[in-house]
Amino acid sequence: MKAFCLFEDLLHANRSRLSVVALVLANLVPVFGVLVLGWELFPIMFLFWSENLIVGMFNVLKMFLASPGSVLSWASKFFIIPFFCVHYGIFTFVHGFFIIWMFGGGMKGDGVFSGPADLWRFAQDHYCGWAVLGLALSHAISFVTNYIGSGEYKRAVVTQLMAQPYGRIIVMHITILAGGFAMMALHSPPVGLLVLVALKIILDLTGHLRERKKFADEFIPSGQAQA
Repeated sequence: MKAFCLFEDLLHANRSRLSVVALVLANLVPVFGVLVLGWELFPIMFLFWSENLIVGMFNVLKMFLASPGSVLSWASKFFIIPFFCVHYGIFTFVHGFFIIWMFGGGMKGDGVFSGPADLWRFAQDHYCGWAVLGLALSHAISFVTNYIGSGEYKRAVVTQLMAQPYGRIIVMHITILAGGFAMMALHSPPVGLLVLVALKIILDLTGHLRERKKFADEFIPSGQAQA
């Protein structure tokens, strides 16, 4: 039933169809990584974590452009945006630390990574840069077509935008972490990794469509809601 509802939402999401296609294509890049480049578990987990940075950057842009005609909104941005950058930055750093510790061999001692330079080298060695670029392009298309093109920025509320990324990211990554541990137990077979990628696509699509509904239903000022 849920799968049918998701399919029905996709059929009626005319304005966001391009962003949906871009989202799916960007999430298919890890399939190429698994089948052609021989990716195991950690490159995929690293790629999924890197999306946090992309989400955070676009959320800052959304907050900056939200409710451009409201003087009160502009005043609040000077406090809320820096606060979000610090709070979300700490959240992302801690999440990345656990990803590296649990799936990448740790940060020190006998581990694989000793600092950001090793992470960058790892991304280059595994050709993760193109995959990250694909995810960034997917979010950019959604930002332009939905947030700007559909006028969501006019209805968006800065305080609600500040909290928006956390719910989607936390649900997604708890599920992905659970799948990652399962793949570790199975010694990361390619089929299992592809199932993990498919799970990510489903969660991404669900989160994307819910976000569009939030902008349509919740981010409407009370005066417009009564009109």
